[in-house]
Amino acid sequence: MDYLIQQTVDTLLAGGTILYPTDTIWGVGCDARNHNAVEKLYALKQRDRSKSMLVLVRSSEFGVRSFPGAAAITPSTSFLSSPSQRPTTYILPEAMWRPVLGDNIADNLPAEDGSLGIRVPQHAFCQEVIHRLGAPLVSTSANLSGRPSPTIYNDIDDELKRRVDFCVTPLAEFMSSETCGSRIVKVGADGNVSVLRP
Repeated sequence: MDYLIQQTVDTLLAGGTILYPTDTIWGVGCDARNHNAVEKLYALKQRDRSKSMLVLVRSSEFGVRSFPGAAAITPSTSFLSSPSQRPTTYILPEAMWRPVLGDNIADNLPAEDGSLGIRVPQHAFCQEVIHRLGAPLVSTSANLSGRPSPTIYNDIDDELKRRVDFCVTPLAEFMSSETCGSRIVKVGADGNVSVLRP
């Protein structure tokens, strides 16, 4: 398993794209710092640039108290969910994520309004990859634009598997029990919180 994780990280550091298991469904991703890798990801998914992608981060760099304006977050939308809770992606305004993540985010990742989707995965593989990479990891569903998001590895389009630079082996210890994407919560610049996907 260690070799597989290191091969994944080496691919990311070289500017490559990966197909990998997450805390929700299978995803494709790249090093969130690498502008060119992000462009490759948009191209291989045939995704509209107006549809931004999220990043996965380590819990150590992403705590409620870290973020300016975090007092606006209610207990029911806590950033750090426990393993028993459904994975949650938070769309944060730039004023909240930029002071913490800084320049570790490629300029073509945030949405047009500067917001960015962020999730802390309760998932050993993702956490170790992020740790070794030393940067956030881009995550978007493992499907070509307009096609259904696959819930298991065998449902992933062979064309997408050929397009990425590295496919992580679907080992049992990497698999998540989730069968759909994360819950999505948006925090507005004014501190208002809304659930976009329950």
